[in-house]
Amino acid sequence: MSIVRKSLAMIIILAAASQLVPYGKDHTNPPVVREPAWDSPATRDLVKQACFDCHSNETVWPWYSRIAPASWLVYRDVAEAREHLNFSQWQGGAAKGEKPDRVTREVESGDMPPFQYRIAHPHARMDDATRKALLQGLMATMKGSATR
Repeated sequence: MSIVRKSLAMIIILAAASQLVPYGKDHTNPPVVREPAWDSPATRDLVKQACFDCHSNETVWPWYSRIAPASWLVYRDVAEAREHLNFSQWQGGAAKGEKPDRVTREVESGDMPPFQYRIAHPHARMDDATRKALLQGLMATMKGSATR
């Protein structure tokens, strides 16, 4: 057997074995505890379109999140995102730990949604007008401390 065939066989075996690793396979979404008091339904729709898959308990898990090693990366990204900001476990605004300035800065700079997310999710790509509407809605929503 040639080195190329042996290498290919080894890659296939490793890829198959990696599917047995349970990390990243938990696709449950915890219950929605509380959302912000959105300034408008349009703001919620924009946030849902661009942010909810990572920053809420309403994640829509894509097909590739079931295949290692992509499952490991997706699971880690969602867990970290929920830890930083979770619109489904809203604490009540800046006074309770949410950081409006940081959130708006990340969106304004184009860092959120992340590039790799926008590649796989065209619906999360925003033109300047959409980004501006999202920023205005987020600022108005996050400055309030009420919840729904």
